[in-house]
Amino acid sequence: MKVICKKDTLVQAVTNVSRAVSNKSTIPALEGILLQTTQNGLYIAGYDLNLGITTEIEARVEEPGGAVLSAKFFSDATRRMPADEIMITCDEKQLTQISSGSSQFTVLSISAADYPELPAIPKDQVLTLEKELLRNMIDQTIFAVATGDTKPVHTGSLFDIASGVLTVVSVDGYRLALRREKIQADQDFKFIVPGKTLMEVSRLIGSGDGQAMVHLAQRHIVFEVNGYFVISRLLEGDFLDYNASIPKNHNLEVAIGVRPLVESIERAALLISERMKSPLRVKIDEGKIAVSCETSMGKVYDEVACTVEGAGVQMGFNHKYLLDALRNSGCDEVKIQIGGPLLPIKVVPKEGDTFLFLVLPVRIRNE
Repeated sequence: MKVICKKDTLVQAVTNVSRAVSNKSTIPALEGILLQTTQNGLYIAGYDLNLGITTEIEARVEEPGGAVLSAKFFSDATRRMPADEIMITCDEKQLTQISSGSSQFTVLSISAADYPELPAIPKDQVLTLEKELLRNMIDQTIFAVATGDTKPVHTGSLFDIASGVLTVVSVDGYRLALRREKIQADQDFKFIVPGKTLMEVSRLIGSGDGQAMVHLAQRHIVFEVNGYFVISRLLEGDFLDYNASIPKNHNLEVAIGVRPLVESIERAALLISERMKSPLRVKIDEGKIAVSCETSMGKVYDEVACTVEGAGVQMGFNHKYLLDALRNSGCDEVKIQIGGPLLPIKVVPKEGDTFLFLVLPVRIRNE
């Protein structure tokens, strides 16, 4: 193999695909990055058997071939090269040279033939989404993905497509995040994507217009964004029946500005730490929300004006869960709907139904 490519292009591609490389594996090739020449350039891949990221960059191919190089070394080496171009050569004994300007590394690589085959890109079910819409739907729900393994299926987000509406749902036992939008889809189907995969898709989308392609197979999925293919296994199991979990009725509704409430909660949370845990006490009365907290450090009281319809109530919350719901609303104002002091609250948009966040309260002692 002998290939010459632009340093900046190579560094960016290697940095991105490295995020799918296994840190420690019984298969040595999985700790490396696959380089394979193509007709038009250089194919680059990282894969840990669950998640794969691949791309192809422009390059001048003088001799076809391939090699697998240590991801950490190759990433560090290419980033530190002095010139604008990098040349990579590999002989039949897998001795690989990486040259740029007056610098040259000579290392032993692994044969490209030893690299596990990545799943093929499915062609049957393909969904086309605006990139910005996909990123927003991921970002507004991923905070509620479970991080433990009590129920592995909840470490991902459910994508539920029905009657031309895409609903993305995440749940972790303490809260639920739901985001829905109308899309162009000819079929109804459901699948569950691991949270780690979705974080990588969101990061690769970045900003800007354009479309993302979602290729769906029975056991894996491929997101095609900005010249990258993110290949992931799907999670299997029974996801929470989210429709049954959402309270249908409420007897109290609050309309409030997101920023004033977030700032009030942040002030109260200054007294809360891992060592001094305490629930946030929220008292809703006519015309205001009173936020208070008391720990061994001291106590705090704060008020935020709001519009209240219904009888007042006092509830306790984990302040982080409440902040996550408010910050991810993406709105200036939201409505908070409450059915009782121990029932989950709903955070919804002032108009429409594009998102819904559920937050479970915690028990508090009556004063």
